[in-house]
Amino acid sequence: MGLLQLQLVALLVSGLVGAGGADTIGNTSQGFLEFSVGKFRYFQLNKPFPQEAILHHIPSNVSFVIFQIHSQYRNTTVSYSRTVLPSTSATGNDKGLVSILRPEQSTCTWYLASVDAKPVQSVAIPLSYSERDPIPGGCNLEFDLDIDPNIYLEYNFFETTIKFAPANLGYARDVTPPSCDTGMGQEFRWRLQYDVYQYFLPENELAEDVLLQHLQRMAQVFQVKASAAKVVTLTANDKTSVSFSSLPGQGVIYNVIVWDPLLNTSAAYVPAHTYACTFEAREGSCASLGRVSTKVFFTLFALLGLFICFFGHRFWKTELFFIGFIFMGFLFYILITRLTLLKYDVRLTLTAVAGGVSGVFLVAIWWRFGTLGLCMLCAGLVLGFLISAVAFFTPLGNLKVFRDDAVFWVTFSCITVFIPVVFLGCLRILNILTCGVVGSYSVVLAVDSYMYTSLSYITLNVLRRALNTDFHRAFTNVPSQTNDFIILAVWGMLAVSGVTLQIRRERGRPPFPPHPYKLWKQERARRITNILDPSYHLPPLRERLHRQLTQIKDLFQKKQPAGERTPLLL
Repeated sequence: MGLLQLQLVALLVSGLVGAGGADTIGNTSQGFLEFSVGKFRYFQLNKPFPQEAILHHIPSNVSFVIFQIHSQYRNTTVSYSRTVLPSTSATGNDKGLVSILRPEQSTCTWYLASVDAKPVQSVAIPLSYSERDPIPGGCNLEFDLDIDPNIYLEYNFFETTIKFAPANLGYARDVTPPSCDTGMGQEFRWRLQYDVYQYFLPENELAEDVLLQHLQRMAQVFQVKASAAKVVTLTANDKTSVSFSSLPGQGVIYNVIVWDPLLNTSAAYVPAHTYACTFEAREGSCASLGRVSTKVFFTLFALLGLFICFFGHRFWKTELFFIGFIFMGFLFYILITRLTLLKYDVRLTLTAVAGGVSGVFLVAIWWRFGTLGLCMLCAGLVLGFLISAVAFFTPLGNLKVFRDDAVFWVTFSCITVFIPVVFLGCLRILNILTCGVVGSYSVVLAVDSYMYTSLSYITLNVLRRALNTDFHRAFTNVPSQTNDFIILAVWGMLAVSGVTLQIRRERGRPPFPPHPYKLWKQERARRITNILDPSYHLPPLRERLHRQLTQIKDLFQKKQPAGERTPLLL
């Protein structure tokens, strides 16, 4: 009898803890889960065993309840009934349902199931709202549910787009809902405003428990406002769709807060998350985003850039090859990407070849014609391009005026051209700055091919805008976390060290090396007129080549016997 009493006491204690804790772990073996308003609960869903979620003791002043369930990348289904229908259920990673309460109703029930064959670790929470709070998705005309509080998310390499249904004004139990489209005044839903929030997960973090933990900061209104960054505010007349720059491998959570300015009340939609990649892909999954070709390309590029950062001005021809490689490689990649359907590795290889040919061509132009102005124009434009990209990497790039492609590209080009014009009177300083800043940034790009860093999007966002015609509508926010500050410090240290070292080394030297072709002609004339010069007595080039070929040919010919080989007698 004593053992039975101890078991009953333990069961009661565990039930009380599960109902009152902020984060509880559910046991789904009994076929149902009990929830409390505003309390998260962890549990595991299995496909053969759907679960029943129950919420008891709903206060009488609650008008509607939003129940939401989240998982990392495996789909789950939440439904009003055991029979799953498109109009009464939602399936995905981040889904929820709105339950409009009847008079005297104090209990709500939802049915949860897993679509995947494997067990799915999930977290769920019911949130209650009063009659004064707006109803997220209450005026849905696009999606399947009558009232749809979900955020629908789509992504590709360039942009991530979220869509949601318009909200409606709140109302009391057993009252006819306000009409969505009968009027445009302040008495209708048109007074509502929508604040779109964005929240970044820790960089290089793909763990499931980390996501589920951070999702708890994006569910309720006060938590969203305290934790996330507001990106844009939409009115009821705006299209309920917002685009962001895709960040493959970086976890991002989005949510929308609908606000009633007349009553000063708010409600939150169901948050949605993405990594802009897939977890179960054989190639290019979230865990292994960097391609081998990308790592090889940018590693070699960084080694050359690091050399240019410290020795570029001294090794002038090597720097010209580096500048020509960047100049033509960037333009060529845009060209073949927009005009062809070649695979990424092929495009990268062709870009490397085109960049190498362009670099050699720029060196040849300098050697033959000595056009310092053309060479410095290329170097100044590369530096100006990077500075202009940095300017639009700041919040300046998200201004509404720059959504127009014409305004953006004209402003971008003006900043790019402005840099070489400013340094027109001090070309050596311009060249050394280009070596230090551009050469050190190549190290940042190499680091990004091995681990995520937001600084790579300084130039990647410009490339995306040149490749995709719809990228102009995307907000280009990126996280600024510990890794980014460390890499930014490394970039700055390398740039300052490279510029300082080259300025001190080149002090008292000629600004630029002399014209190579003129030197060659002078040396040739000197050798012709000076018979005392040993090089004067060298045979012509054609004769020397013929002699070398003859010597190589003799190496492969068998020696013929010459005379008798009888040994001499002593």
